Amino acid sequence: MRATWTSWPSREALSEANRTRPRKVITWSVRGVLIAAMLWGTFGGGRFGPWAIVAGLVGVLGCVVVAWAFFRTSLEHRLWPSLGLMTLLLLAAFGAREADAILLATLLWCGCAVTALERLPLAAALPVTALTLGVYAVVNTDGWFSTATTTVGLSLAGYVLRLDAEARGNAQRLLVQERAARAAEAETAALGERARIAREIHDVLAHSLSAQLVHLEAARLLIEREPAGEFRDGVLERVVAARSMAREGLAETRQALSALRGEVSPVEDFLRQLVAADPAEVSVEGERRALTAETSQTVRRVAQEALTNVRKHAPGARVLVRLEYLPDEVALEVRDSGGVPGSELAGSGSGYGLLGMRERAELMGGTLEAGPAEEGFVVSLRVPV
Repeated sequence: MRATWTSWPSREALSEANRTRPRKVITWSVRGVLIAAMLWGTFGGGRFGPWAIVAGLVGVLGCVVVAWAFFRTSLEHRLWPSLGLMTLLLLAAFGAREADAILLATLLWCGCAVTALERLPLAAALPVTALTLGVYAVVNTDGWFSTATTTVGLSLAGYVLRLDAEARGNAQRLLVQERAARAAEAETAALGERARIAREIHDVLAHSLSAQLVHLEAARLLIEREPAGEFRDGVLERVVAARSMAREGLAETRQALSALRGEVSPVEDFLRQLVAADPAEVSVEGERRALTAETSQTVRRVAQEALTNVRKHAPGARVLVRLEYLPDEVALEVRDSGGVPGSELAGSGSGYGLLGMRERAELMGGTLEAGPAEEGFVVSLRVPV
């Protein structure tokens, strides 16, 4: 019970950001009509001179600014600043009353009463509303029945607006929670499907590659027992190459399985492992953060392809790998110091592998550029995060 009296209306209830367009149009139309009618009724009768009208308009503008500040402080649940601004509006109403601007004073009193009930904690709103409507009843020159009806109607209007705002805020919170639950459910389903695919790949491809490695190793040992010769050396070379390819394929398969399960290591750690055996340097810039599986896999594949091209066409070249975390994207640059003159990549735009990586980047909404630089060759990737 105590919480009911001291708690604020929720931020969703007080904010106008989540209101529908028709509700906003109606709200601002009513405000505009009331202000226009008040200005016309106060200054349109010829009772005030030009300078008095100017002073009155400045006062009205000041009240609008104070009201806007009250809306902001009440949205932030700041009690004392809100009460201070409400006090300024009530003093402005007294000033308007003394200046014979009865309509302006009445509008301020009624507006403060309704707004206090709508936006302040009840423990603060009820005294403010009671004081405001009490002053209005004392200075009002209409009959007691009209004054009582107006007072009760304004109180009910303020409380109904409060209930409506709370209902709207609760609906907004429930909508956000429902969307979050649906997103979590979809993510769980996606992870489950990825785990199933990972199991299928592991049971078929990984086991097959592991068996191939065993057989190739056995074949290598058998061939090495044969007498040396051109035919034997050629076969041994092919078997060793096939074994290396199977080992690399198994390693990449396991990496892809980890990505499917969401167990990938940070990209910067992968890059350092990738260049461990090369004369290369890895630099990481920007605020590091977790990447999606698709983005992480794209960066890894492009780095692998770029370093493979360096090893093929510029062996021994020094490589600089730069990973940069930008606000909306991640950038990867692989730059080598250049290979021997006449090498394939020295005068070529890109290889087939880089063409595939460019297509992968474009499917994710990113870009990949590759080409000769002043010294060596540069591959530059940008993908959104």
